[in-house]
Amino acid sequence: MIVNPEIERYLHGLLPARDAVLAEMEDVAERREIPIIGPAVGRILAQLVMISGAKRIFELGSAIGYSTIWLARAAGQGAEVHYTDGSSANAREARAYIERAGVASSIHLHVGDALTVLSQTPGQFDFIFNDVDKKGYPEVLAAVPSRLKPGGLFVTDNTLWYERVLNPQEPSDHAVAEFNRKLYESAQFFTTLLPIRDGLSVAVRL
Repeated sequence: MIVNPEIERYLHGLLPARDAVLAEMEDVAERREIPIIGPAVGRILAQLVMISGAKRIFELGSAIGYSTIWLARAAGQGAEVHYTDGSSANAREARAYIERAGVASSIHLHVGDALTVLSQTPGQFDFIFNDVDKKGYPEVLAAVPSRLKPGGLFVTDNTLWYERVLNPQEPSDHAVAEFNRKLYESAQFFTTLLPIRDGLSVAVRL
């Protein structure tokens, strides 16, 4: 466990109840073992969007759209949020949840490789959230700086990777460890790694 289990339970006990759509998504994700960010990290994403005033948001790896809904709701009216996932089944499921959550008008759904979609979507973004396959993290880091406006936020999930960054063995372990090192070393970002859930990195584009 990244966080003491008792502290984890305490933190989750403080969280306000989610609405019916998010609560259902959390139940579905737990039952079917779908990786989602969960409500504690969802609130951090929402808070970062609110603080930064981000309106144009790109999400690299969206699964069933749980984090997408948190981002879109926080961005509010006039937002443009790009959902990406390699699975058309995930995208169909996400579309249904997004419509029920009342944020469909803000969201553009893309099926395919997330970085390919990013390269095909013009312009810079206020906020990029990275949650792709972990082996792809170094490639994401190479692609993102030119796509973020100065002062924009680059947020990445799973950057403690179930503690595997302490003793990398598999390719995904090495990829996350390399990503963390290069992100902190980058002169293009000011970075903090938050040890919540499985690690959340927050980097500001300089």
